[in-house]
Amino acid sequence: MADDITEEARQVIDALKHVEAIDDPVERAVAISQVLKDYKDRAPKLRDMQREAVLLLRAQEVSYRKIADRLGISLGAVQNIERGHGSAWGTKPRKRPAPDPE
Repeated sequence: MADDITEEARQVIDALKHVEAIDDPVERAVAISQVLKDYKDRAPKLRDMQREAVLLLRAQEVSYRKIADRLGISLGAVQNIERGHGSAWGTKPRKRPAPDPE
């Protein structure tokens, strides 16, 4: 299933290709800015929805490897998502440095 792209994902990818193909650099930059802002606003919800699917499959005792294959993501991403870290390195919570003892 991971190799088969859903129709909805295909439409989004095609729309992004159209944005990239805009001839006027300024018009293209405006469209890119709009897409990136919308993604920034949606990203937390999208990650939560992905995590919901991972947790549902884990509750059904589906292996990490099978989840990774089914969702089209890496094994490590599945493990990180289950831990609540998101799927990218940059979404992992950072440890705060210990305060300086005075």
